[in-house]
Amino acid sequence: MTTRPFENPSMNFETLSVTLQDHIATVRLNRPEKANAMNAPMWQEIRQAFRWVDETPEARVAILEGEGKLFTAGIDLQMMLALGPQIQHDCDGRTREALRRVILDLQDTLTSLERCRKPVLAAIHGAYVGGGIDLITCADMRYCSLDASFTVKEIDIGMTADVGTLQRLPRLIGEGMARELAYTGRQVSAEEAREMHLVNRVFESREALRAGVREIAATIAAKSPLSIRGSKEMITYARDHTVADGLNYIATWNAAMLMSKDLSEAMMANMGKRAAVFKD
Repeated sequence: MTTRPFENPSMNFETLSVTLQDHIATVRLNRPEKANAMNAPMWQEIRQAFRWVDETPEARVAILEGEGKLFTAGIDLQMMLALGPQIQHDCDGRTREALRRVILDLQDTLTSLERCRKPVLAAIHGAYVGGGIDLITCADMRYCSLDASFTVKEIDIGMTADVGTLQRLPRLIGEGMARELAYTGRQVSAEEAREMHLVNRVFESREALRAGVREIAATIAAKSPLSIRGSKEMITYARDHTVADGLNYIATWNAAMLMSKDLSEAMMANMGKRAAVFKD
């Protein structure tokens, strides 16, 4: 199957490149001249891209990566500096309400990775700071090259991280380590990131990272799309609910989704000792 670009004539991306090949969507941050700093258009386009992944049946899994020397330098400081005039009102209360709405919108952009029914694999290379941590904690899995490093940088610019790191990072690496990184702003190497379970695996080079993550994505893409979507739904739900709630939800889910053509195909393929072929 040939690689094809994002197909939606109503959208022309300025800051991303999006392609689809062999059921794998690749969403690439594409501002290499600015170290893929997340400016205002990029925040909006990330949400649009993952909505497209969610809504496109042929896309069974997504890879999020960056063009150039760095995955991303985090939030574009020029965007932050421009916020003042955008939210200004002669009423202080309305100015602060406008800022709250901006923050909620940025949060929603990142939540779009979780909202996407398809698994999202982050492939990270180079230094990675600030808003970039918020972004990768929304992915299903994180992988990095040996040159990657991670910093929760907000403390060093006099702010409290507000678009997801402080809510999601403790669930990934534990509260104690999350507090340490958030309070100190210290840099974490690729190997330490693996030890603390921030990333699943470390690859020797960027080339090995891309090849390795694509291999994992291909394995996922070959599975039952309905079952993969259900697994993502259940794991995300279980994270935020009690065990009893999770068990009740999966019982209801499988009462609705279990008896599918995917189940029949998987059983027949196993009995026939062949690879299963599933519909999108």
